[in-house]
Amino acid sequence: MKQKGLGRGLDAIFGSDPIDARLKPMSQMAEIAIGDIIPNPTQPRTQFDEEALDELADSIRQLGVIQPVTVKKAADGKYVIISGERRWRAAQRADLETLPAYIREVDDENLHAMALVENIQRQDLNAIEIALGMQRLIDECHLTQDALSEKVGKKRSSVSNYLRLLKLPDEVQLALKEGLISMGHAKAIAGAPAEEQLRVLKRCVKKELSVRQAEELVRSLAEAPAKGATAAEDEEYPESYSRLVELLEPCFSQEIAIKRSKNGGGRIVIGFNDDKDIERFIERFTKRS
Repeated sequence: MKQKGLGRGLDAIFGSDPIDARLKPMSQMAEIAIGDIIPNPTQPRTQFDEEALDELADSIRQLGVIQPVTVKKAADGKYVIISGERRWRAAQRADLETLPAYIREVDDENLHAMALVENIQRQDLNAIEIALGMQRLIDECHLTQDALSEKVGKKRSSVSNYLRLLKLPDEVQLALKEGLISMGHAKAIAGAPAEEQLRVLKRCVKKELSVRQAEELVRSLAEAPAKGATAAEDEEYPESYSRLVELLEPCFSQEIAIKRSKNGGGRIVIGFNDDKDIERFIERFTKRS
């Protein structure tokens, strides 16, 4: 049966050689002092949920560490974590003195690759952390995108999509990292003109646009015949315009735009998706009256 998940990713790193030739020794087991274990300096994961760590620490106090961490012995006698930093952090909180660990021999390049693959397969990383990890492998190990895709078990197109995220404005990267938008939203934003990307981000978050709606918004910007034909930018209008939009939004929960002409007149445009939206608008007004 074909391997799935992490095994497939590690095969991409080490190739198809016999396992004992790739990891020497493969699974030497030991109880290692917590103080002798250090996090991987190239660990791609940068955020750990504090509440989840406390819950895991409580579990460890009750049941102990069920799954050993995996480490590499460093030249100074310390042990660098390959996988299991979350367990190590929780074990510290649980005041454990030692931690069960598998000790493996692996070079620095594959140490970083293993940490990245392990987190990707467990879905422990956000998209920006994955992108940064991939970029670090490229920079430090002098890999091409093709070589990187083989090493981490990802398609070449997926690698390119992740690396494109690092070219987005910091605000977009932060929104993605904090879960305000998805990678699909970020990919859509990346297709917008550079000067429009922050405005698209703001609209995606404020209006809670779906990925498809974000893509349509970006497409409309690309199809606009002239800069003046793009959607009106609220910051160019008086503050009262923005205030009016804020008052209308709870009633409609849809795209609302104010179009102002050069002579001072204009119109208020309220978007809707289907006839059911109209019924919902009527219901909301009825309740308010």
